[in-house]
Amino acid sequence: MIPFCDLKREYGEVREQIIQAIERVLQSGYFILGEESNKFEEEFSHYIGTKYGVGVNSGSDALFLAVKSLGIKDGDEIITVSHTFISTVDSIVRNGATPVFIDIDPETYTIDVTQIENSLSNRTKAILPVHLYGHPADMKPIMEIADKYDLKVIEDACQAHGAEYNGRKVGGIGDIGCFSFYPVKNLGGYGDGGMIVTDNVELAENLRMLRNYGQPKKYYHDFIGVNSRLDEIQAAVLRAKLKYLDEWNEKRRKAAKKYDELLDNLDVIIPVEKIYAKHVYHLYVVRCNYRDSLIKSMEENDVQTLIHYPIPIHMQKPYLYLGYQNKLPVTEQIFKEIISLPMHPFISDDEIEKIVECIEILNEK
Repeated sequence: MIPFCDLKREYGEVREQIIQAIERVLQSGYFILGEESNKFEEEFSHYIGTKYGVGVNSGSDALFLAVKSLGIKDGDEIITVSHTFISTVDSIVRNGATPVFIDIDPETYTIDVTQIENSLSNRTKAILPVHLYGHPADMKPIMEIADKYDLKVIEDACQAHGAEYNGRKVGGIGDIGCFSFYPVKNLGGYGDGGMIVTDNVELAENLRMLRNYGQPKKYYHDFIGVNSRLDEIQAAVLRAKLKYLDEWNEKRRKAAKKYDELLDNLDVIIPVEKIYAKHVYHLYVVRCNYRDSLIKSMEENDVQTLIHYPIPIHMQKPYLYLGYQNKLPVTEQIFKEIISLPMHPFISDDEIEKIVECIEILNEK
């Protein structure tokens, strides 16, 4: 079996460091909002290039609290995409605002920046680009539009730890950036976890209270918050793994290059890496018009594949009321064709060759 993502191999690489990190927490007897969390917030925000980091319990809550911290409220609109994980859009609706969907670029699958300006209204308060699959959205025009119309920019970098846009780490370009540490991410914990990064001290202070019941100090509450804290064990694990993130990203990039070379002459559309981008290949996603046959071929050869994502958000039951059916042609075409091939830092050349053989067989028929 070739697994889609092999966390066992990853653990084998860092086992001693992980055991030491967890033992350090257990010996401290302190499990919530302690030294490990504080240090990880400092280390991760420094890695991204921002002044502040606020650990939370998931990428979903990172997005939700980021939107809330910007004062987004009922009746406001946020421009985003439908081709993403549902948490991107849920974060808008959970704050009472309305998502305004625009289509995606057919090469990068990130937000089509040429459509943003025509989608603005007097209710637009923010733009929420997604750095999908590990490839950055085109941030320069996004920031220019935001500056022109006094809009906030919330970066969904939950799939893009270490990805760069013109040499800058994504998540640190807009007003606020959101990350997930779900186990299979490029930087993943051993459970749920998330982080919000920003250069704005007022936002950071507000977020720290929001994640902890609205408390500036214990048992004193300035407003209604939530319980969304990154626990000490996850913070310690992530601190240990952060040291390997760049190395592991380079291994992903090497694996992607191997895929690219072997797939070059086959009837599939392979991922692109734009001139402004450093792609970190959280996922390696190809497109073809024979996807169902390809999935079957992979299954028969014990290769795990997935689809990210099989149904766009605007076609999901909770969001049908928005009425975007047949209005996002690129999104509605690519979701029928995409397939995610196994990708992780420890995938071997032999495994990639076997995976590609499944595609070659179908191309010969």
